[in-house]
Amino acid sequence: MLPISEKTLRTSFVNASRKETSDLTLPADFETLDWDALDYLGWRDPKLARRAYAVVPTLEGDLVGILFRQAEASPRARAQCSWCQDVKLPNDVVFYSAKRSGTAGRNGNTVGTLVCQDFQCSRNVRRTPPLAYEGYDVEAARLQRIEDLQLRAASFAAEV
Repeated sequence: MLPISEKTLRTSFVNASRKETSDLTLPADFETLDWDALDYLGWRDPKLARRAYAVVPTLEGDLVGILFRQAEASPRARAQCSWCQDVKLPNDVVFYSAKRSGTAGRNGNTVGTLVCQDFQCSRNVRRTPPLAYEGYDVEAARLQRIEDLQLRAASFAAEV
């Protein structure tokens, strides 16, 4: 992901009001983020419980900011993240919902997804996968996982 400014980040949100975007708290390490290791920027708001944000690059190269609300109930069983699809998750997965943009969102329409609670997907897909069989190209598999994460996140952003 390419580095972005605070202004660009705040103006990228498609499903949040001006008040919500002005009230959002940036990630604590925003100034020192390793942008090369991110496929999207996602974080939880430390001041507002159950609120989270993600800024996702689209396939066309635009940025789509999404305001999420975490569901109050947790999945009953160990859930798999819909974005990174990591089967050996070192973190919890929660259900996040997002208002749709435009008229649909103003009418109360939402979309939801299961995502790593603290948006660790970029880190998860960069771990070297286990050797599946002799001759398995682990680096090609890792690169494919990164590409798949980017596609799934961008697809969700398009749904919003």
